[in-house]
Amino acid sequence: MAADELQQLNGVGPSLAGRLNGLGIHTVSDLLFHLPLRYEDRTRLSAMGSLSAGETAQIEGEVEHAAVIPGRRPSLLVMLSDGTGRLSLRFFHFRAHQRQQLARGARLRCFGEVRAGFRGLEMVHPSYLRLGPDEQKPLADRLSPIYPTTEGLGQGTWIKLTDQALNRLRKEQLTLRELLPESMLQDLRLPGLTAALHTIHRPPPDADVHALVQRTHPAQHRLAMEELLAHNLSMRLLHQRQRQRQARALEQVSTIEAQFLQGLPFALTGAQQRVVAELHRDMTRTHPMLRLVHGDVGSGKTVVAALAALRAVGNGQQVAIVAPTEILAEQHLRVFSDWFAPLDLKPIWLSGKVTGKARTEALAAIAGGAGVVIGTHALMQDSVAFKNLSLVIVDEQHRFGVDQRMALLRKGQDGNTRPHQLIMTATPIPRTLAMTAYAGLEVSVIDELPAGRKPVKTAAIASERRETVSERVAAACQQGRQAYWVCTLIEESDSVQAKAAEEVASDLSRRLSQLRVGLVHGRLKAPEKQAVMDAFKAGVIDLLVATTVIEVGVDVPNASLMIIENAERLGLSQLHQLRGRVGRGAAESSCVLLFTSPIGKIARQRLDIMRHSNDGFEIAEKDLELRGPGEVLGTRQTGMLQFRVADLVRDAHLLQRIPPVAEDLLAHHPAQVQALIRRWVGDAAQFAGV
Repeated sequence: MAADELQQLNGVGPSLAGRLNGLGIHTVSDLLFHLPLRYEDRTRLSAMGSLSAGETAQIEGEVEHAAVIPGRRPSLLVMLSDGTGRLSLRFFHFRAHQRQQLARGARLRCFGEVRAGFRGLEMVHPSYLRLGPDEQKPLADRLSPIYPTTEGLGQGTWIKLTDQALNRLRKEQLTLRELLPESMLQDLRLPGLTAALHTIHRPPPDADVHALVQRTHPAQHRLAMEELLAHNLSMRLLHQRQRQRQARALEQVSTIEAQFLQGLPFALTGAQQRVVAELHRDMTRTHPMLRLVHGDVGSGKTVVAALAALRAVGNGQQVAIVAPTEILAEQHLRVFSDWFAPLDLKPIWLSGKVTGKARTEALAAIAGGAGVVIGTHALMQDSVAFKNLSLVIVDEQHRFGVDQRMALLRKGQDGNTRPHQLIMTATPIPRTLAMTAYAGLEVSVIDELPAGRKPVKTAAIASERRETVSERVAAACQQGRQAYWVCTLIEESDSVQAKAAEEVASDLSRRLSQLRVGLVHGRLKAPEKQAVMDAFKAGVIDLLVATTVIEVGVDVPNASLMIIENAERLGLSQLHQLRGRVGRGAAESSCVLLFTSPIGKIARQRLDIMRHSNDGFEIAEKDLELRGPGEVLGTRQTGMLQFRVADLVRDAHLLQRIPPVAEDLLAHHPAQVQALIRRWVGDAAQFAGV
């Protein structure tokens, strides 16, 4: 049996090995990289009188009183005292013998999170140890690791397994390959791999407790660096693999591009011209373009996409433009149809709502080589066949699953030939996130807003003052301006206290009878929704009450005021997207964030950020801090960027060191590259699938 096989460890039989395999642990080495999620500090006792809600503490005291509190969900309540103060222990799941153990006079040592309860501070389901009358049990002399786990695998099992693995490492029965360059370790004053793993799994008594808990210890930096490097390398290899495929070189510059530009009622910004040139250059090559275009709300990504599409059409090829929602896809259809009409180019539309004869005709047109095809997820269905798809434009790509994007790309596959790919997002991607998630991907940034755009003034106002806000809306509309009133739910819900859009529309129509009020939400049929949006754009509606379906793709220059209900419930990215619907004309624009008190700390931070910044990239950085990379990118379900040690915010200072090391490893040490990816990323490296 090989030294690295799990069955070498005592207690690991087929059943336990199967559970470990399910967590991606197939060897003893893998086990060593299953790292503690956090640590518990059981090295000291805290006086109950010094505790405050929110902290995690270890306490010791005597039971003064214990009783079962009746109710729909009975609980065992135990009052503990240590002479400096009192604290309640609350158990919702308990047995008869537990009641006897926790009777009056018992001495307990407990560990848990301190919360504010109905009767003062309490711990809910703390871990506890019953002590004898005069027993002096020693405290732990080091931090206690807590491992990520699954059902049937308790922390005791992880301790036993990792103890054995570390012992084998110590006795050199197991060796781990050092994959970071020695020069990097010396430059950053980082420990070697074996020393770092010992420190992280079993922190020594003299370890910097604060640094370990905050995950800023050199041993953690050592592993974070390796993990970030592995993710960077995996993305580089995926994009390299894409470029090794063939693509049709779209070299012909047709007259329709110049015609299109002449027909626009505006001139392209310098940033738009630069990005278009980058796209056109990529599309002349014989390997597939793989370029991400991102910019702030209103920076003009659509016209850039249109010029990429015209390059494909001018070369006799097809382009597919896909968006994640009906309303955004419909907006693209209207814009492209208007722009392309003078060019005698009519886009084909396909969504899930296109059925019967209309669907049959659309499918036939696509199969026959129609130049521009626009749609939703429906374009990815098996029944859709393209004649010569050479460019795929994916808007808001993070809302699509990997399989969906792959399904569309395969429709342009011909042997080793793949379509060019343009990925667009209206959500600016933080620099630190782009360096990791999009390493090796060509990135274009539209970092210039069209001339005349003015920053939107933003205020956060408690919902108790909604009467004043509605009066402000009435005054603005009577001056010829238009406004949005955004609600977060369509119907009233018992679980979420939010105003229903229909109720709000009815209420505002009654109180602001002088205004023409419209309503749009996701449950309206497409023609109804479009009729309302057209009326608003034409100025027939003064105030549009809407759900977040207007988050992207809606452009009404005369709309200069936005009210967002229950703004504390939305993330920064969504708030910024919604706010971007105003400020598109010459008038001063404002956004009012209505919130329901009281609000939590993070929600208040979000509102403060929105009040003080209109910079989408700054807001994206803050969003990353508050929500994490998986949420910002929309990759949480894929396993990508679920770091074990690294944190893109905390470890941002390490990221700049990674690109040159990655390039050196790829050029001179390819075997180390594969080993790093296998160690840290594994199957998740297939996330991009391109």
